[in-house]
Amino acid sequence: MTAAKPLAIAEAAEGDVETVVALWTRCGLTRPWNDPRADIALARRSPNAAVLAGRDDDGIVATVMVGHDGHRGWFYYLAVDPQKQGLGHGRAITAAAERWLAARGIEKVMLMVREDNVAVHAFYRALGYFDQPRTVFAKWLDGRPPTP
Repeated sequence: MTAAKPLAIAEAAEGDVETVVALWTRCGLTRPWNDPRADIALARRSPNAAVLAGRDDDGIVATVMVGHDGHRGWFYYLAVDPQKQGLGHGRAITAAAERWLAARGIEKVMLMVREDNVAVHAFYRALGYFDQPRTVFAKWLDGRPPTP
């Protein structure tokens, strides 16, 4: 595919929520135990998080939820419409999230990728990201059993 014109990237608005959730679902990013609408609402009301949406002439085609804990930045739900992949939109939305963090004084970004998502591993490596072996521990505070 050839390069597309640059995306217009801005924070997602309330009216964008269903479009963003539909994109995340098409990209296989949602899980039954995480309500994406609740994740968006939490990010949108936090001063330390945002959902960035990249638009082209067809509407929202790329997103990332970006946030920080005051020390490290994190990316979640980085998605590019499957019909628009290969056009540089993933690089553009990643760069926008990196700029969002840098503007807030955050110097390092972290993200988690499922082990079997090999294509995404290659994407991040191509952008200069590197593996940092870690063990991720988790606990649901509402008492539910562990999820994968």
